[in-house]
Order: sequence, then structure tokens, then C-alpha cells
Amino acid sequence: MRPKIGIVTVSDRASQGVYADASGPAIEAALRDYLATECDFDRRLCADERDRIAAVLRDLAAAGCCLVCTTGGTGPAPRDVTPEAIADCCHKELPGFGEQMRAASLRAGVPTAILSRQTAAVLDRTLVVTLPGKPASIRVCLDAVFPAIPYCIDLIGGPRLEGNPAVVQVFRPNQ
Repeated sequence: MRPKIGIVTVSDRASQGVYADASGPAIEAALRDYLATECDFDRRLCADERDRIAAVLRDLAAAGCCLVCTTGGTGPAPRDVTPEAIADCCHKELPGFGEQMRAASLRAGVPTAILSRQTAAVLDRTLVVTLPGKPASIRVCLDAVFPAIPYCIDLIGGPRLEGNPAVVQVFRPNQ
């Protein structure tokens, strides 16, 4: 059975069909580049509603996704509630992910990276990683944290994901 990865685009307008989702496909393209392991992807659109975001995350975890990447809703605006939804449904926060993503964005010349509330957390056996809403920023942030993602999934009881060594060096201790 192939591992499953969920992708959730948190956007009122994209979920209403006002514009096409570009961020979800950008995450999937990046993950397909990074991974040597063949995976199935489940992409979802969700309005900026705390309870809906948490429900989608719970649903993807229950469906067996070992990794869920969200995009959007991590800023300081009133409708940005993705971190709050993460807190509602996840049981273990991993703040180092957010720290690394913000640092990478700052190095890339994005001074507003300090406004981001990106994080990661564990929901049962699922790693949830929040990413920015801008497609151009997604790869910057994933580049910063992906080397640790497969090992984190190992530690929480998920399937073994192998990285594509031509694109990314996955880190596992004692290998």
C-alpha cells in the first residue's frame, strides 16, 4: 500500500471558486520532487474557518495520511486561523519547523516572514506542517524542513519515506 499525503489549501476565495488554487499544486509538485517513494495525494480546499480546518485535518489523519501540508491562514489577519485549528486537533507541537521556515524566508529576503505563524504538529500518526499561502514561498519553506520530515514520520509510527537524493538529503541519525 502506498503512503498517503494530504494537502489542504486554506482560503475563503479558493474554496468558493473565486480563483484557482495554485498553492496546493505547488506543494504536491515539490513533494513529488523530494520523494523517491511513490505516494498518493489527497488535495482539499477549505475556507478560513477554524472548526472546518480542524475537521479536514482529522479526516485526513483518519484516512491514513502520514503527512498533511497546509497552505495559507498562518498570518496575523483576523481570518488567519490555521495555527489555532492545529492547536485544536493536534496533540504535540513541533515549533522547530516554524522557526526553520521563518529563518529560510528571511534569508531569501522576505522581511515579512516574521509575521508568519507557521508550525508543525502531530495528530495521531500524522505529521501536520503549515506552509505559507504564496506558491513561491512554499519551496523555500519546504527546502528548510523536508530533510527532517521522513525521520519525524518514522518516529510517530508512519511509513518509511525515502528522499530523492538528487533533490534533497533526508536526515536519519545513525545511517
